[in-house]
Amino acid sequence: MEITQYQIVLVNLEPTLGSEINKTIPCVIISPDEMNKYLNTVVIAPMTTASKKYPTRVKVNHGGKIGWIAIDQLRTIDKKRIIKILDKLTEDEFKQVKAIIKETFVD
Repeated sequence: MEITQYQIVLVNLEPTLGSEINKTIPCVIISPDEMNKYLNTVVIAPMTTASKKYPTRVKVNHGGKIGWIAIDQLRTIDKKRIIKILDKLTEDEFKQVKAIIKETFVD
C-alpha cells in the first residue's frame, strides 16, 4: 500500500492515554511523501465528527459526513496501524491544513 501526503486513511489508534483521540478512525497523512516512502512511520492528524470550531481544526466533508481534522492532535504512528486508504483531501482542504500547521507550529 503506497501512502501519500493528504490521503485519508483508516487507522487503529489503540492504545491511547488521557485526552488522545482513540478508536479506529479516519486520519489524514501529514508527513511528506519522501518520508512516507522511506520510513516505517508516518505523521497523521486524526479526524473527528465530535468537535467544535477550534483554531486548530479544519472542517471537511468526506463520505457524506462533516468532520474535523485535528491538527492539535498530530502524532507519529507505525504504518502497520493503517487499515486501508479511504480518500484524499481536496486541494482547498490541504491548503487549509497547511495554513493551520504553519500558523500553529511555525509562526
